[in-house]
Amino acid sequence: MSSYRLSSGGRIDRSKTIAFSFDGRSLEGHPGDTLASALLANGIQLVGRSFKYHRPRGILTAGAAEPNALVTTGTGGRTEANSRATMIELHDGLIARSQNRWPSLNFDVGAVNGLLSPFLSAGFYYKTFMWPAAFWEKVYEPLIRKAAGLGKASYEADPDSYEKCWAHCDLLVIGAGPAGLAAALTAGRAGARVILADEGFALGGSLLLERNSPLKDMLDELDSLPNVQRMPRTTVIGWYDDNVFGAVERVQKHVAAPDRRQPVERLWRIIAKQAILATGAEERPLVFGGNDIPGVMMASAMRSYLNRQAVAPGKRTVVFTTNSSGYRTAADLEAAGVDVVAIVDTRAAGEHWGGKARVLTGACVLDAVGTKQVRGVKIASGSGTHEIDADALAMSGGWSPIIHLACHRGARPVWSERHAAFLAPERQEGLLIAGSASGPASTDSCLGDGAIKAAEALETIGFGKIAPAFASAAEEVPAVAARLWHIKGSKGKAFVDYQNDVNLKDLGLAVREGYGDVELAKRYTTNGMATDQGKLSNINAIGILAEARGVSPAEVGTSTFRPFYTPVSFGALTGTSRAKHFQPARKSPLHEWAKKNGAVFVETGLWYRSSWFPRDGEKTWRESVDREVLNIRKNAGICDVSTLGKIEIFGKDAATFLDRIYCNGFAKLSVGKARYGIMLREDGMIYDDGTTSRLSEDHFFMTTTTALAAGVLTHLEFCAQTLWPELEVYFASSTDQWAQMAVAGPNSRTILSEIVDDDISDAAFPFMSARAVSLFGGKLEGRLFRISFSGELAYELGVPAAYGEFVADAIMQAGRKHGICAYGAEALGVMRIEKGHVTHAEINGTVTPGDLGFGRMVSTTKPDFIGKAMLAREGLQAPDRPRLVGVKPLDPATSFRTGAHILAEGAAATLENDQGYVTSSAFSPNLGHTIGLALIKNGPERIGEKIVVWNGLRNEYTDAVICSPVFIDPQNEKLHA
Repeated sequence: MSSYRLSSGGRIDRSKTIAFSFDGRSLEGHPGDTLASALLANGIQLVGRSFKYHRPRGILTAGAAEPNALVTTGTGGRTEANSRATMIELHDGLIARSQNRWPSLNFDVGAVNGLLSPFLSAGFYYKTFMWPAAFWEKVYEPLIRKAAGLGKASYEADPDSYEKCWAHCDLLVIGAGPAGLAAALTAGRAGARVILADEGFALGGSLLLERNSPLKDMLDELDSLPNVQRMPRTTVIGWYDDNVFGAVERVQKHVAAPDRRQPVERLWRIIAKQAILATGAEERPLVFGGNDIPGVMMASAMRSYLNRQAVAPGKRTVVFTTNSSGYRTAADLEAAGVDVVAIVDTRAAGEHWGGKARVLTGACVLDAVGTKQVRGVKIASGSGTHEIDADALAMSGGWSPIIHLACHRGARPVWSERHAAFLAPERQEGLLIAGSASGPASTDSCLGDGAIKAAEALETIGFGKIAPAFASAAEEVPAVAARLWHIKGSKGKAFVDYQNDVNLKDLGLAVREGYGDVELAKRYTTNGMATDQGKLSNINAIGILAEARGVSPAEVGTSTFRPFYTPVSFGALTGTSRAKHFQPARKSPLHEWAKKNGAVFVETGLWYRSSWFPRDGEKTWRESVDREVLNIRKNAGICDVSTLGKIEIFGKDAATFLDRIYCNGFAKLSVGKARYGIMLREDGMIYDDGTTSRLSEDHFFMTTTTALAAGVLTHLEFCAQTLWPELEVYFASSTDQWAQMAVAGPNSRTILSEIVDDDISDAAFPFMSARAVSLFGGKLEGRLFRISFSGELAYELGVPAAYGEFVADAIMQAGRKHGICAYGAEALGVMRIEKGHVTHAEINGTVTPGDLGFGRMVSTTKPDFIGKAMLAREGLQAPDRPRLVGVKPLDPATSFRTGAHILAEGAAATLENDQGYVTSSAFSPNLGHTIGLALIKNGPERIGEKIVVWNGLRNEYTDAVICSPVFIDPQNEKLHA
C-alpha cells in the first residue's frame, strides 16, 4: 500500500467510521473525508481511465477542477455519472463505481487504443472518416456513438426532489477562503445583508490547510451575525445581467437517504447589489512525460489531503515545482513524517530550505516512470540525468486566478507578465475581485484585500465609510519560472488535457495544420472540452500555442468563458417542473363552470381548455361535437375563450404603434370599433393574427392566439423599446384578469339582451363593435365585442375574472328557453373550418397574407410596417405559391385527414408531384361530410379541379375536389343579422 492515513492530524472525525464501497469493494472512511481522500487513505491510486486512450488515471486535484477521478455514484434512479470524487462528501452507504472501462478498472481492453495512438492524433476523425463516404452512416457513426461518453445515466426515474429559489442581498461573497471570510466579516459587522457562498462542505479555503490560522474565530463570529447567510456546498455557476448570479446548493447530496421533505439540490438566483469574487487561484500542472500516471498529483492537492484528511500521498515523494508552493508542500510532508526524496526546482536560485529533502535547482523532471502507479522519476539537472525511486510526485507550475465568473458577461481576461497568468478586468460594475483571484497573494494580503474590497463595495451602495476587519498587507508575488509551458526532452506522453488525452504533440500538430487560433485549437484537439472545461489545461495549452507560434500568450488569448462554472444537474435546472408539474397548469376563470357542465378538458399549451361537453347517451366525442355544432347553428351556444391572449395598449402614440405592427391600418380605427389584424415577421411571413379594439383614443385592447400570447407581448415590448423608443406607448398583459366567453348563434342577441343593459341591436351595436357595457342593472361592468369565429351572429363578453363563473351561469339560465348549449374547442374548430377561418394550423410560419387570401388587407398607403420590405420579395409574390383553398371529398362517404398531401389526379405519390397539404380537416354535421382547408399551389385558380388527397402514413387515397374555403354562409348574412 503506497497511500495511507496518518495516525494523527487532519480535520476528520476519527471517532466515527463511515462505510462505503468502490467497485464493489467495502471500504471505510471518516466524517470530513471526500471520496477521493477516502480512496487514497485506503491505498487506492487508480480510480479511472482516460477518454481516448483509456490510460490509467489517478486523483490529480482536491477540488472542482478534477479531470481524472470521475465516478458513478448511487443506484437506480439516484445513479449519477461523471461525479468528481474530489467533490463528493463521504457518507454512510455511499456506492461509487469507476467508469469508462471494461471489463474492469484494473484490466481495461480499451487500453489497446494506446498502441494506436500514432493513428489517433488530433483531428484524426476529420481525416479518417471521410472515405469511403458510404461508411459514415453504416460503420463510423455507430462506432463513434458507441464509444462516446464516459459514465452512463440511469433509465430509472429520479426519486428525489429539487427546487428553485430567489435570494436578495447587499453583498454576495463568492468563495469562503481568507479573502471571502474577511469580506463577509467586514460587511456583516456593518449590518449589511451578506450571502457567503462556497462550493466546499467546509468554509475556510486555504485556511483549512494551515495549522495556525484565525479560521475558527472568524467562523464563530460570522455564525453570531444574523445578517450573514453562510452557504456551504454552494457553487456560484454564472453571472448574468443586473447582477443576478446563479448558484447550485447541494442540500442533501451528502446523505444516503435524503429527507423527502427537502430537495437534494436547490438552484438559487441571487440578486446582489454588489458582489466580491474571492475564488482564489488554481494551481497549474506541469507538462512532462508520464505526468498522468497515478501518483502524480498537484502539490496543493497533496497538501490538502495531508492537512485536511491526514492522508499521505505515498512513502517516497518527489516535489517538482517552479515556485514556493512546492516548498510549502514539502515542509508539510516532512512535518507529518513523510519521506520527501527531493525537491526539483526549475529556478536556478531556488528558495531557502531548512528541511531534510535534497533540493535540485535549475533541474526538471523529464518523465514519471510507471504504468498504474508511479515507481520512479527521471530528473535532468546540471549533473546529468538520473532516476530516483519514488511512489508519489507533487507538481506545481504556478497559479492561475479563478476568474471565470468575472468573464461570463463578455469581459475578456488580460494577460499579466508579472503574474504569468490571465487576470480579470480590473473594474466591472457590481463585481470586485479580491485575494488570489486578482493575482497570487499571501494569506495576510488576502485577508486585508478581502476586507478592503468589502468596505469599498458597501460604500458604493450607500453604507458610508466602513472599517475593514483586517488591515492591508504588502502584496507578495511569488517568483515563477518564466513561461515553463512544457519540459523538453521528455520521452513519455506529456498530457495537457488529462481527460481528453490531449498531449503536447497534438497542440503542435494543430499549429502546423493551421489551427493555431485558440478557439480552433480547442475544437481541433478537444483541449478544454472535457467536464472540467479546461480549468487545468487551458493556460498551459495557450502557452504552448504561443510558443509554437512565436507570440505572447496575450496575443493567443483565451477561449470564451461561459456559464456554467461546473456541471449542473438536469434536476437542479428542472426544479419542481417535472411529471405533472413539468409546466404550471393554467385554468381559465371559467374552468369550474365548464367542469360542472361536464366538460372534457384538453391540454392546450399551459391551459386546460374545455374540449367538448358530453351528454347522456352520447357514446363518442363526435356525437357530442356534432350536436354542439348543429345546435349553435340553429339556436345558440356559449364557449370559454378566456385563454386567448389579452394585451392592454395605452399611450398617445398607441395608434401609430399599431399601424407599424400590423400590415393593415389601425390609426384611423374609430373608438368603439374592433378590427381583425395581421402581424408579420420581419421576413414578411405572418406571425400572429387577432382582433384589436379601440376603447378610447389612447387605449386599445388586443387579443392574440392562445399559443403566442407571451411571444406577441415580448415582440411588442421589443419594438417599443428598441425600434421606436420615441413613441409613447405602454403594454400590460390582462389575459388572467378577464373571463371571456363567446355567445354564438341566431339567438345570441336575444339571450345577451337579458343581462346586458345597453342596446345591442344591429343598428346600435353593428358587426365589429367593441365597448364597455353595463350588466345586471348596473351591478357589473364588462366589455362586449361583436366578433365571430364561428360565422354566426356572435358576441364575446369579457368580465372581471372573479365574476366569470357567475356571468356564465346567468347566460346559461337566460338561454335555457332559447336552446343554448355549452360548446368546446372541438365544435369551435369545426365551425371555423366551415367558415374558412384560419388558425396557426394555417399560419405555419411559411405563409404571407396573400397566401391566405388576405392580400387586400395589406396596406399600400402606409409608409412602413414590420415585414413590408421583405414581403415584396419576388418569391413571396410568385403565382405558384401554395395558397388557401377548401377541399371536400367527391364521395361524401369518404374522408381524409389533416396533414395528408395533395396530388394531381392520376399523378404518382412522389415528392416531385406534391401539390400541397391539408392544414385542417373536420367532419361537418351541417354538410354531412368531411371538409378541409389546404395550402395548394395555385389553389384559388384551381377551384373545381379534381385531386387526390394522399396519406402516406396510412396509405389512404381519397378522390376530392378543390373548392372555396368558405363552406357556410359565403355572403356573411349571419354575421350581420
